[in-house]
Amino acid sequence: MPKPRHCSFCGEDFPSGTGTMYVRNDGSILWFCSSKCRKSSLNLRRDARKLPWTKYYGKEEKGKA
Repeated sequence: MPKPRHCSFCGEDFPSGTGTMYVRNDGSILWFCSSKCRKSSLNLRRDARKLPWTKYYGKEEKGKA
């Protein structure tokens, strides 16, 4: 049984076989559940912590107060 993927932008789980895998030049892999998440992250450079529809909304980075 394939394990569900975790969206790199919104934090939602989505089933294997769906979504988009994006590989950066440095070799890091980003998984996106939808084109909305992919465009928000890559094209629009949005911060997931500032969007209320993401799981990361309101979360601060570790090490910063």
